[in-house]
Amino acid sequence: MPNPSPAVNIKKTVYAMETADGQSAEITMYGDIYEQTPTDWWGDPIEGQFITLDEFMKDLEQLTGCSDVTIRMNSYGGDAGVSNTIHNRLRELSRAGAHLTCIVDGVAMSGGSLIMCACDTVKVNPSSLIMIHKCWGFLWGGYNADELREAATSYDAWDKAQVAIYKRKTGLSETVISHMMSDTTYMTGKEAVDKGFADELMEDAEPLEIAASADGRSLLVRGRSFHLAPGMFAPDNIPTVKSEGDTSVVTNKNQPAQTGSNEGGKLMAKNLEELRAENPELADALMAEAEAKAKAAVSASGAGGADPAPATGAEAVSAAVQAEQKRIQEIDALAGLYDAEAIREAKFGENACTAQELAYRMAQKAAKDGKNYLGMLEGDTQASGAQAVGSAPTGGEAPPLDSMNPEQRMTAARAEVKALFGKKEG
Repeated sequence: MPNPSPAVNIKKTVYAMETADGQSAEITMYGDIYEQTPTDWWGDPIEGQFITLDEFMKDLEQLTGCSDVTIRMNSYGGDAGVSNTIHNRLRELSRAGAHLTCIVDGVAMSGGSLIMCACDTVKVNPSSLIMIHKCWGFLWGGYNADELREAATSYDAWDKAQVAIYKRKTGLSETVISHMMSDTTYMTGKEAVDKGFADELMEDAEPLEIAASADGRSLLVRGRSFHLAPGMFAPDNIPTVKSEGDTSVVTNKNQPAQTGSNEGGKLMAKNLEELRAENPELADALMAEAEAKAKAAVSASGAGGADPAPATGAEAVSAAVQAEQKRIQEIDALAGLYDAEAIREAKFGENACTAQELAYRMAQKAAKDGKNYLGMLEGDTQASGAQAVGSAPTGGEAPPLDSMNPEQRMTAARAEVKALFGKKEG
């Protein structure tokens, strides 16, 4: 066993490392995991809770002499390579004699679950969430079939590395783990223990409230909002809430927020039956609204022939949630084509729309911008006095501008624009 570490007290925005005696240390990891702080399209740092590789690994070196290290985890993951690197470094500490314990205070998802699985003992709350999935990434530009197959082969290799990590921790077969990753599996604390991802369920732990935003794109943990990665949504068994100060309440977005109990006004119902038990009035209001929408939909689509049987209120609510999640996911798929403001407006703005409507709006905007450009180009041509410059047309050359009528000049301007911007890859 190495010599004890000196006293350490590191306080960063998203993580902390502390040891007083050089033997027992505690690391708090409350953030997403990246190689470096992410930037936006213009290179400016993105606001968020980010644990970066170089900074974290440098600080971790100060704890190499500790024999007992506890990691308190609340992370949605991030970069697979960085998460794998931290996992391997922690395993090295374990092999050197340190006992590693991970306590999942909130969530350990994706790369966060890889780091969690490096620990010898994993403790979870009943309401902790563990999530595993296959790796994914962004592709920009044009690719042929060979290049896409090469990318898929690379992703397969990353998945195999993750399978090896989960297999060592759980003892499950590679086939079972691979299927769980393909399905993007969420596990509560008890489910994680049952499947071997965790070792101990802290039944006496203080209940941890976790809830999803209305669009399923964010989770609220201990009053703090964390955004899921693009294309990912919270599982249906997590209650949907709206954050209002320090109180999280189930809401009907067409009605004022209501509180359903005498315990701080918090509703954490996971399904319609639980909501009815906690707040019958709100449950009845949701059911009535859902049934009204279902009947309206049936009436709108039932021209000719017998009307189909209307869906029950619960079915209508479920269908509405799935439709909204699909709408958001389809819009996110266009994030690489349009600016962030247009994407946000399409998803949550006053004129929220579908992905198809967004594409139509942007096409209209592009056409308008192109028309404006042609107008400016023609104005520049007029102001330049080029019409007064004579020429000796030969063969197939165009006649001088001063001999053209306005329609002919516009056609020439369009041809110039097409020559500048109309070339395509072969």
